[in-house]
Amino acid sequence: MPHTSRLLVPQLVAALVLCLALPDAAQGQLLAEGVQLDSFFENEVSRIERETNLTTRYNSLKDWEADRPMLRQQLFDMLGLAPLPEKTPLVPVITGIVEHPEFIVERLHFQSLPGLYVTGNLYRPKTQTGPLPTILYVCGHGKVKQDGISFGNKTHYQHHGAWFARNGYVCLTIDTLQLGEIEGVHHGTHNLNRWWWNSRGYTPAGVEAWNCIRALDYLETRPEVDAAKLGVTGRSGGGAYSWWIAALDDRIQCAVPVAGITSLRTHVVDDCIEGHCDCMYMLNFHGWDFAMVAALVAPRPLLISNTDKDGIFPLEGVVEIHRQTRHIYRLYNADKQLGLQITEGPHEDTQELHIHAFRWFNRFLRNDKSPIEKTAVKFFQPPQLKVFAQLPADELNTKIDQIFVAPAAAPAASEVLAQQEFFVSELTNKLQERCFRAAAQSDIYDTGRSSASGYTSLSFDAATSFDHVSVFHPPETPLDKVEHLELIVAIDRKSAEKALATAKEFSAAAPALYISGLEGIDNVDSPVKNTADAKASTAKQIHIARRFQLLGMSIDSLRVHGIRRAIQSVRNACPQLKTLRIRAAAGTELLVLLASLYEPPAQLLLLPNLAPELDQQPAILNLTRTVSLDLLPVAAAWRTPIVTQTPASKLPLAAAVTADPKWQGKVIEFAK
Repeated sequence: MPHTSRLLVPQLVAALVLCLALPDAAQGQLLAEGVQLDSFFENEVSRIERETNLTTRYNSLKDWEADRPMLRQQLFDMLGLAPLPEKTPLVPVITGIVEHPEFIVERLHFQSLPGLYVTGNLYRPKTQTGPLPTILYVCGHGKVKQDGISFGNKTHYQHHGAWFARNGYVCLTIDTLQLGEIEGVHHGTHNLNRWWWNSRGYTPAGVEAWNCIRALDYLETRPEVDAAKLGVTGRSGGGAYSWWIAALDDRIQCAVPVAGITSLRTHVVDDCIEGHCDCMYMLNFHGWDFAMVAALVAPRPLLISNTDKDGIFPLEGVVEIHRQTRHIYRLYNADKQLGLQITEGPHEDTQELHIHAFRWFNRFLRNDKSPIEKTAVKFFQPPQLKVFAQLPADELNTKIDQIFVAPAAAPAASEVLAQQEFFVSELTNKLQERCFRAAAQSDIYDTGRSSASGYTSLSFDAATSFDHVSVFHPPETPLDKVEHLELIVAIDRKSAEKALATAKEFSAAAPALYISGLEGIDNVDSPVKNTADAKASTAKQIHIARRFQLLGMSIDSLRVHGIRRAIQSVRNACPQLKTLRIRAAAGTELLVLLASLYEPPAQLLLLPNLAPELDQQPAILNLTRTVSLDLLPVAAAWRTPIVTQTPASKLPLAAAVTADPKWQGKVIEFAK
């Protein structure tokens, strides 16, 4: 241990314990019912509704048009598409043809990125005299699998492509990442505990949007296609992807998203998120309600289509989306180009939905208002529409989540050393903007206290996973006389007790725990801690954790905020404090590092593991997309000495920078 930490050992006469969990099982069970957690979600959703309501935010077309490019760029960003991937050669291949007396179906694939295969069926009339209006049909979650072989959800939705081809259109129906012939993943945070998706800034919605963009690129190469008359439709998941591509790409001239959108309120407050996987959501760090997505389609022809008894796209939210979107269409004087279709029924692909969609496309792409005579019919068995005889060995579909959004690269040590203070300030500003913007930023931090013998509970306003901290100190030393203190940050009771026991040799403190706070959040626990044997009992907590992402935050980002407020509260309550040492229990090390970047420096950070495995890293939106984790110890050590059990070999940048004679910051002592 370096000289600075040895000097602190005999001086510590108090211990402070932050535990990111609830005091006991009984209280945890009570709070899990969500009274205050529901209030938190209600308040945050209401705030976003006020800030983004289109009817009050935009009073003129000039104002909307001024913001529209920025809003579209924000959507690209929240889908992990900023910057856009390079448009590499599509390498299209037609693997076979299926014929019907009225139309032809081509079995084909292209690569939206090298190795990212998109399988599809192109439906076209058997005879045509020139380019035709063309529909991109994007599929919902229709599983078609036999004997372990996936035929793709394009085969489930084949009746739509067939109808378009029989009625004078070209239609490209494409498989999605999940449920395609090459089976990727949509359920990363839904049930696979891939919470690192949040930190990477990854959502499969971004892949689906990108595949749609490249599908339009492909259609533009086909002589049968009138590229000036491109439409998009799909239902459920396909409805969501219809929204993404219509909002992002003006090549779409007409859109009918079916059962693919509802309000933020219905997802977060009314529990609809539990029925959806990750492909339905952008990472909402810009704080949108979903009407903003819909409005980006204006003033192009748009039919919002839904049934009245859809349990996962409730009617109330759909109607609210239409109300706000209509305001933007009216600014364009384009009321006639926006429609709302509500038919009777549950969340199903009903004939009534088909008819209205077909009429909408006929009206705006063909200037045809005649009645619909032919119904949508399935003509083929799934194997007839299968693209691959054998799946390609170079496919990236099954691991695209690891590479689609690149992690931030670590800078060169020389770059950091050349502009040390500026580098650190830029990093903290970037993290605040990209990772912590939505976290509550209240500066009220000493709202009350209660005392017992050798114990003081400080209450503070954090709006996070805790709102009070227990400080243990000798009875003869009142809190306002405490000069030396150790703060222990723990993720649960067990690790808090272990950390406190470790600290006893440095403190006169008695064993003690807890911080309680925003009821319900702590009962979720850190999502990355969930194990297979706890899966059933944590399903509800997982979906609670997912709600935070839709509010532009996460449990771990709120924990960072809470640690910051706790430090402020302790400093406020201990005016004589000279020494503050912070010890992170297992699982909280990077949370402490991040909090320390924004608070007055402590005298020492004791951080056991600074190189956690991927599934043990904090789930903070955009964290690893924004900064290399190897850079965080460097930034923290600019002001505060660090002792860690992590060997220098696992943190090469931190080791190289802090060992350099030009380094002006504090020491990092690595494990020998």
